[in-house]
Amino acid sequence: MLDLSHQSQSIQVAFDKQSEKQRNEHQIRLNASIDVARFLLYFGLSFRGHDKSDSSKNKGLFLGLLEWLAKRLPQVDRVILKHAPKNDMMTSPKIQKDIVGACAQETVKVIINDLDGDYFGILVDESKDISHHEQMALALRYVDKKGQVNEPFIGLVRVGDTSAKSLKEAILSLLIKHSLSPSKIRGQGYDGASNMQGKMNGLKALILQETPSAHCIHCFAHQLQLTLVAVAKKYKEVKTFFAIVSNVLNVIGVSFKRRDKLRDHQAELLEQLLESGEVQSGKELNQERGLQRPGSEANDRLQAEVFLSKINSFEFVFMLHLMLKVLLMSNELSKALQKKEQDIVNAMIFLNLTKDRLQQMRNEGWKSLMDEVSLFCAKHDILVPNMEEFYIPGKSKRRPSSELNSHFDVVSGNLLLGMASLNPANSFANFDKERIMTLAKYYPDEFGELKLRDLSHQLDTFILHMKHGDPRFSDLKGIGDLAKALVEANLVEAYSLIYLLIKLILILPVTTATVERAFSSMKYIKDELRSSIGDLPIDVNKTTYMEKKGEAEID
Repeated sequence: MLDLSHQSQSIQVAFDKQSEKQRNEHQIRLNASIDVARFLLYFGLSFRGHDKSDSSKNKGLFLGLLEWLAKRLPQVDRVILKHAPKNDMMTSPKIQKDIVGACAQETVKVIINDLDGDYFGILVDESKDISHHEQMALALRYVDKKGQVNEPFIGLVRVGDTSAKSLKEAILSLLIKHSLSPSKIRGQGYDGASNMQGKMNGLKALILQETPSAHCIHCFAHQLQLTLVAVAKKYKEVKTFFAIVSNVLNVIGVSFKRRDKLRDHQAELLEQLLESGEVQSGKELNQERGLQRPGSEANDRLQAEVFLSKINSFEFVFMLHLMLKVLLMSNELSKALQKKEQDIVNAMIFLNLTKDRLQQMRNEGWKSLMDEVSLFCAKHDILVPNMEEFYIPGKSKRRPSSELNSHFDVVSGNLLLGMASLNPANSFANFDKERIMTLAKYYPDEFGELKLRDLSHQLDTFILHMKHGDPRFSDLKGIGDLAKALVEANLVEAYSLIYLLIKLILILPVTTATVERAFSSMKYIKDELRSSIGDLPIDVNKTTYMEKKGEAEID
């Protein structure tokens, strides 16, 4: 009886206290490993080094950061690394992979929960990694509950080949893995490769067979690049200009000594220009650009003299100034097209503005261009030909149509006109109910006969509301702004079919820049070190690195 009345002294209580202490210490070790792993994932850093022994100076970042953490937190130092139990596994490669895998799963889970079973578009690209393995990157495009367009990267998959059939199987497998239904696809975005865009057996066609409303867009930025390349190949003068520039860069870039001389000369010249006020200083201004080009060979003095004579000619200077103007315009367009939140209507507006600027330069800009060229030639002692001399022109190669018109194959005209009719800019100046109704018919699964009738009634009320002077809709710039304004004004339910149509428009991808950035960042994720020691799985590592917003929301 006396023993039973003193339960705090029992053996079971002593065991329980010891177990609680072990659990707390284990939790500290686990949390430390998770914190270090998430830090490395956030910045795309490698985990392991070549030698993990106690005397090693290159244990890798994972163990190195744990040691750094232990030195600054005594309560952590008491239970991790050398003070941990001999059977502790919290620093083992297996546990590291488990933690990384869990972070990737939770990151994608945040994205999937945000999507919440709604419609989405897919952006796909494929490329080889540093180990020459074919990889397919997949990103989604959807409109969240706030009316905001999102383009999260959700996975990188190794594929045996890049045939359309293999890519389709990989896409469907990845979607099903994350409980995403292919029937919800309402947009496709690819580059111009035949295995992607082929009309009969391309990836686009295979997806359309299962989901007819998954309208496909050829990446705008890629089409712009193809246009510029087509111009360079079609016109001899432009082609020659870029050939000279490429060779000059090779002459300089192949030699570090020549590079240093050019840098010193450029620095001296820049200082003079800044003093005279001819150029301005500031962030990202007057930065050095890359010089070396692939395929360069040794160049002797004679070759350099030939190139010098070429670039000291009026023809070269003229083409230099002309290309500078054209490429500046196309660069502005390219940057606008590659924004994640960009919608197809605004993209077409930017495209048309660029075409108008190019046409204006063709019609009215020659005098100012010639003045700039002549001033440059006079400053550098370059002979300017007499423009008043008698000249017999050759056969004209000028074509009446713009290259941007002939190379930009966007979407069906009716589809595009319907989208433009919902643009809220200038108080819905382009609103056209008939075109919007035609647009809705491109989505038969969402807009059957009864829904089309209801949409017609909603549009009548909607346009009266929008033009009635509601300040919440008075200064909208595009369809993306309209979606967010409807959410903030709690009008999504009142105009549910219009909002659905707006979402379907926003889902159509403008560019594949998101998945292309995934491959560009591959050099940070999969480097020579990871390839040689078999570091953590690249696909899960990359997901957490690319989607920092989703990773940051993990508890």
